[in-house]
Amino acid sequence: MKYIIAAAVLLFASLPAHAGASDKLRGFISATHSGQANFTQVVQDKNGKKIQLASGTMQFVRPGKFRWVYQKPYEQIIVGDGAKFWMYDVDLNQVTVKKLDAALGSSPAALLSGNNEIERAFDLHDKGVQDGLDWLEAMARTHDTGFEKILMAFNAQGELAVMQLQDAFGHTTLLRFDRMQRNPQLAPSLFKFVPPKGADVLGE
Repeated sequence: MKYIIAAAVLLFASLPAHAGASDKLRGFISATHSGQANFTQVVQDKNGKKIQLASGTMQFVRPGKFRWVYQKPYEQIIVGDGAKFWMYDVDLNQVTVKKLDAALGSSPAALLSGNNEIERAFDLHDKGVQDGLDWLEAMARTHDTGFEKILMAFNAQGELAVMQLQDAFGHTTLLRFDRMQRNPQLAPSLFKFVPPKGADVLGE
């Protein structure tokens, strides 16, 4: 199931409460230059069966730098340093590295650590208010984004609270964010990755 984690990553201005979700998304992107949050991730198959439950922390700095640390059920570190994408599987002591552009494409990570990639790759539609959150649906313009549809929900403060991702295989990935902090001072060392001694390095 570890490929699902990577795909989800290859997945964030306060606005008035009456603003639609698409306006909150644009405000979030324009006013949030760095961020960090806790997250939980649930993956379901096309029949709705839960096939994965994970949790961890994420941090990002625009443009193109991010760090996702999966703590449960196993440890995995994903880092974008602005040029390359690194994925470290702690159990296997194995590192995968790719060029950042090739790894991201039009994924959710491009939304969080990029600029306005979401509107280049997806058509946005407000879906109204549910459970106190403003919902947005993003439908892929092409079939090479990795995800056919993304739902995002923002709270009254304009913070991203939920992302729901649907891929071409019928898998649904639900990400919930907690303790979101916008524009924190994050150490540059968080977004640098050096393969551990003895690790197998795959890729470039």
